Amino acid sequence: MGILGLINARKRTVRAPLNPVDKSTIVSIYPKNIVERKYTIEPGIFKIAAGSFSKPSILVVGSSSWWREIDEEQPLLEIPNSSIQIADSVVKDFCNGLLGCNMGSSMPGLFWIPSELTVEDVIKNHMGAMLTAKAKQDTFYNALIKLADTMWARTNGNPLVIADDMRIAAKEMNVHAGKPWMKDFTITTEMSKCPACGYLMNTDYPICGNCKTIVNVEKYKALTMQSVDVPAPSF
Repeated sequence: MGILGLINARKRTVRAPLNPVDKSTIVSIYPKNIVERKYTIEPGIFKIAAGSFSKPSILVVGSSSWWREIDEEQPLLEIPNSSIQIADSVVKDFCNGLLGCNMGSSMPGLFWIPSELTVEDVIKNHMGAMLTAKAKQDTFYNALIKLADTMWARTNGNPLVIADDMRIAAKEMNVHAGKPWMKDFTITTEMSKCPACGYLMNTDYPICGNCKTIVNVEKYKALTMQSVDVPAPSF
């Protein structure tokens, strides 16, 4: 085989026999496909289909491993991670950092159970966890809707500030009809650059939200808007 062949053989990442009962089930009632990639472990790609409260989506995971090099003369040492560690990591890594998520009372409807289950098992035997997840998800949705309202107002209707999760939240909470930011915007036809500062703005608004330049005088007059002269402070 030669020296190089022996070294390569020692460096192979060969997994030890798996524990067939080490399984956990990730449950999702979040209506969005989820793909979590973890490049340092094997298996390291986890795909969870969109789910709902009436029809949750599940992903059964087993253990994953990573390998540590001891020295050049020794085979790589396998470090296994249990299914519980993997399931917990998938949920936390997806949710952490999302707008409106605090990983406590406000987060997507995603949780895990330490055993291998079917959808029917989850609905029949874990309804308490489902209800808790729904309550947290509703709080998460309401937080996203408030953020969307605020960002829409602050940017004079710039659709670029509205994330897909915000639109999902409005639909799931059935408030989409009253939200102007739920309109399907076509950026190339309905957005233009302000001639004064270059800021991308909604053409439905006559004033640039960035530099406050009146870019459409006729529309501004039609809205009967008047500027207020604020006296300079005296010192």
